Amino acid sequence: MFGTISTGVLIDACKSDKEKIIATATPTPATGFNRMAEEAKHEKTITDMPAFFTPQEMATITLLGDIIIPKDGVSGSASDAKVPDFIAFIVNDKPELQTPMRGGLRWLDMECLSRYGNAFTDCTNKQQMEMVDDIAYPKKVKPGMQPGVNFFSLMRNLTATGFYTTQIGLDDVGYMGNTITEWNGVPDDVLKQYGLAYTDKELKECASYS
Repeated sequence: MFGTISTGVLIDACKSDKEKIIATATPTPATGFNRMAEEAKHEKTITDMPAFFTPQEMATITLLGDIIIPKDGVSGSASDAKVPDFIAFIVNDKPELQTPMRGGLRWLDMECLSRYGNAFTDCTNKQQMEMVDDIAYPKKVKPGMQPGVNFFSLMRNLTATGFYTTQIGLDDVGYMGNTITEWNGVPDDVLKQYGLAYTDKELKECASYS
């Protein structure tokens, strides 16, 4: 009797907790992910903020993101995964990133204007890659390139974070997450190696081989 009552109480308690979670976790329009009420409120606050980056800055961010993670035969590019939107969101959520990002974008354009007479987005692909090659490798930094190296490292980190937290990025690395697995028992050859064997009952109830 006690066991029956206890089980019923536990089931009711679990159902009650589950109902509370469902009631407080709702999909947010920006991402579609379930968020607790306070998280959803915070996300909406950030999403509703005025855009920090100018359209030209966003064009540069988009181009750089696709250079860092281009489209290939396995997955889409950074922009396909909406990484620029992620970066725009992050700088509103973390204002301390605004100055490094804007300063880096300005540095990049000024360096390209000095070298090629054009802003980064207006340079040829060859010129863009030459510029990126000079700031993509911190251990090979050339004199005067350190500000660009610092900016590109930040841009690369944000791009990778944004990309690999999307479904496109997860599919790219083959991440399966928590999935149901089935244990089919110790392989027969391993059992024989140690002189062991399943009983008929164990084979029937606990193990199967396919």
